[in-house]
Amino acid sequence: MFTSRSTLPFSPMTPASPLGALKLSSLAAAVALLSACASTTAPTGQAPATAPAAAPAASPAVAATAPAAAPGASATVPGAARPPTDPTAPKPFADIIKDAKVQGGLFPIWRKDEKVWLEVPKDKIGKPFLFTANVANAVGERGLYASQMGMDQMVEWRRIGNQIQLIALNTAFRGEGGGKAAVAQAFSPSLLAAGPVASAEHPERKSVLVDASMFLSDIPGLSTRLEAAYRLPFAADRANSYIEASRADATLSTLTARMHFATPRIPAPPLTPSPVPMPTPPQATPDARSMFVSFVYSFAALPEAPLRPRLSDPRLGHFMESFTDLGNDMKANARVHYIKRWRLEKQDPNAALSEPVKPIVYWMDKNIPAKYRPAVEAGIVEWNKAFEKIGFKNAVLAKQQPDDADWDNMDAGHASIRWFVGADVGFAIGPSHADPRSGEILDADIGMSDVFSRGSRRMIVEDVGFSALQAQQATQALGAHRHGAAEALCTYAHDAASEMNFALDVLEARGDVAPDSPEAEAFVAAVIKDTIMHEVGHTLGLKHNFKASTTISQKQLQDKAYTDANGISGSVMDYNAYNLALKGEAPTTFNNTTLGAYDYWAIEYAYKPISVENEAAELAKIASRSTEPALAYADDADAGGFGPYDGMDPLANRFDLGDDPLAYYKKRLKLSKELWTRVQDRKPEVGDDPLRQRRALMSGFNQLFRSAELVGKYVGGMHALRDLPGSTGRASFKAVEPAKQREALQFLASGLFSVDSFKFKPEFLSTLTIDYNEWERGGPLNVPASVARVQLVALDRLLSQNTALRLMDMPAYVPEAQRKGLISLNEVYGTLQGAIWSELKSGSEIDRLRRNLQREHLKRLQAILTKGGGASGQMADAYALARLQANNLAAELRAAVAKGGQTVETRAHLAESLDTLNSALKASMSRS
Repeated sequence: MFTSRSTLPFSPMTPASPLGALKLSSLAAAVALLSACASTTAPTGQAPATAPAAAPAASPAVAATAPAAAPGASATVPGAARPPTDPTAPKPFADIIKDAKVQGGLFPIWRKDEKVWLEVPKDKIGKPFLFTANVANAVGERGLYASQMGMDQMVEWRRIGNQIQLIALNTAFRGEGGGKAAVAQAFSPSLLAAGPVASAEHPERKSVLVDASMFLSDIPGLSTRLEAAYRLPFAADRANSYIEASRADATLSTLTARMHFATPRIPAPPLTPSPVPMPTPPQATPDARSMFVSFVYSFAALPEAPLRPRLSDPRLGHFMESFTDLGNDMKANARVHYIKRWRLEKQDPNAALSEPVKPIVYWMDKNIPAKYRPAVEAGIVEWNKAFEKIGFKNAVLAKQQPDDADWDNMDAGHASIRWFVGADVGFAIGPSHADPRSGEILDADIGMSDVFSRGSRRMIVEDVGFSALQAQQATQALGAHRHGAAEALCTYAHDAASEMNFALDVLEARGDVAPDSPEAEAFVAAVIKDTIMHEVGHTLGLKHNFKASTTISQKQLQDKAYTDANGISGSVMDYNAYNLALKGEAPTTFNNTTLGAYDYWAIEYAYKPISVENEAAELAKIASRSTEPALAYADDADAGGFGPYDGMDPLANRFDLGDDPLAYYKKRLKLSKELWTRVQDRKPEVGDDPLRQRRALMSGFNQLFRSAELVGKYVGGMHALRDLPGSTGRASFKAVEPAKQREALQFLASGLFSVDSFKFKPEFLSTLTIDYNEWERGGPLNVPASVARVQLVALDRLLSQNTALRLMDMPAYVPEAQRKGLISLNEVYGTLQGAIWSELKSGSEIDRLRRNLQREHLKRLQAILTKGGGASGQMADAYALARLQANNLAAELRAAVAKGGQTVETRAHLAESLDTLNSALKASMSRS
């Protein structure tokens, strides 16, 4: 079924230092995506295996392109023809491949000693095919991981005299309705690789040879990615790079390039530390100046007949192949969006339930630990439930790669679930490659890091979470710069593992689950199934749905019979939190165990067999069900958190649960307090992990950080509905109920801003030891910094410009008769200030944590007064209200300073705060 990968080193004729002969690549793109290469490799300078790998059986397609030798079989071409009379002309085909061995396929691969050639048939020059570059081996840190899916382009070979070029075709601009020539003149293609033709045409097949060394360059643009990670000029070192493996069959030819990247030197650190933090040189390689990365280049045939495109509908979410169609100037918007989906056709079109002609097969990587394989398989085949609803039996299959397999599923021919590791890795990804002509998914490789192993708990819980830098690196790794998609970034595995650790910490503290017990392992297996369902959904074409969790009521979440049968959310494509019961409540289902109503609906829209004449009407009918409460949908932009999108709808969130997210956040605060109480009451035992107590404490803080961020969305929030014009008559935007906004504001003031929420016993804090075996062990836990992280994310949200603008604009969205009782910007500013500075009225001592919060509020108020955009324009009223509140606060501070009587720390804090505020009120504003 699979051919073995043959291995072949490529040693240049002239050796060079691994740190010399460096050349910066001119191609700058982001790479590193998803699929690992398990091919055998040979070190530079060693001879390849004498016998080629087994190849697929002969087929008409192979016979048409392969050399005279049987396709896939090794062949030795006997004698060579006489040299041509023109010394500059390419040598005869037979001369070049004398004594070479061949792998027959789409583009036959010839090998002799250290040389490798691709045979390019004449009838395939100028014919498009799919070219992909995946990363099999990598650095192991900072987003540079193995088993990652990379770039994909529709390309063609072009021959210019004796030069052969690999050209990436421009599919972003098209002339589907006419005018293709004008579009071609307006928008340039790109050159990916080029080199001289290595042979004259074959006398019978009219094909030519191309030297595979043309692919020993930085085609994916990794040098830019390395520079972004390390701020060092790494470049491809062609002299020490080689072709390490190859494979070919009727529809695919694959070359694996073992690329050496190097930089001449690591600069000495500056004598004076830079005010801007600089990344360290590589930490995961023996020598920071040198690293090897393996690119798996696949040359894949496109379907002769493209799949009939299916247009997207914004009322539900599918990944899209989008382009600008300039062939028709009658459309107001020239953008066209085809949904991405696999080609799925019934063997028996008339049967109500039929096997597909070609099922969607996921190969489970042999690196997946054996104990997790059943959970991975369960997550894959769960999707068959949705396909059975539309008439397909066994549409999705899971197959296990044998542990002793010598073939690799890294190429473009196989969908896979790949398990990878790294020094700082913690995510899963479900990308895919599709035919740009139609959106047909041709390959998908889910990458799952080992975040679910027990050792990962340290990284996820003890650290501050998935940082902005990590998110940026993961986005670059995904190549989101090419697809314009922050939506392509999926951190579900990392965040789900963090959720899992909090749940396990609570359950272990209660005594319900012992660490490393069968119950704990079953819990982890359920998490893996949940995560795999999510990532497989991505590779089936489904985007995130961050409103699905709100389609289940709080009462249903407490009903174990309901959650066992229906799960805890309306979709596995949401980032679903864990359904933990409060102390004294009956336990229920912890996480999602099956597909939700939305998942069935999205699969129906993408894959239901529909005749051409009925397609438009039937798809419109399916999409019109968007008004059903169980099918609520919102994507990444709705949830916010990147670019200009701050997430204005409090029902569109990552990691909430139930139809009342605010009630969920309050419950999370109670659970965190319970965890902290139980952990403080537990006495450390001999043999404990020294970081166990610290991890549990940070686990609670991580939960509150997420809750604080999302609670703030209620204030100035707007509910958004995805109705098409004229489809329902409902309002597209509706202000969040004033009572709900005030409830959220009060929860922040009395809960997360209160010092009572963060009190820990000194006897407990003094026992939080560190790991003395680790050099970068740090010191005692910084509780004030952890509290500040929780509080400041809410404070920044409430004082942001976007929140102010929405609060000021909100009356415009509400009929005049209903405006009474609306929450105002002045109320928000006043309530927030009163809660943060409540000690000024009570005259009580100001705790250190509260002093920290007050200073941070003062910093933000100072920024508004001095750099807040000027006293004109959209923010004029916000500035005026902030100044009003600042004057009120200054008066209260003067009165408090005059009273005296507090501790010296409080008196100093009040005096400093008053001086800072007076300076801000007197300062000249920087007007923009």
